[in-house]
Amino acid sequence: MERTLHLAVTVTPDLEVGGYVARAVDVEVASQGETEQEALDALTEALELYFEDEAEDAVHRLSTGPSKAAEIDIRLPA
Repeated sequence: MERTLHLAVTVTPDLEVGGYVARAVDVEVASQGETEQEALDALTEALELYFEDEAEDAVHRLSTGPSKAAEIDIRLPA
């Protein structure tokens, strides 16, 4: 039986190496690519492989509700 999960992801520029890093917010999976789309495609493939092995356990953890995004302020020394 095939299911579709909708996951929140972030895509950020990799300032050290170049390209982009895509990360799943609710699952500890990340990937990279030269473009945003390549990073997203690579993340999709990585997530499909991850859920292939961990499907029931991972889906159960996700069913408790998605993470909430928030912003925080951090004080840095002057």
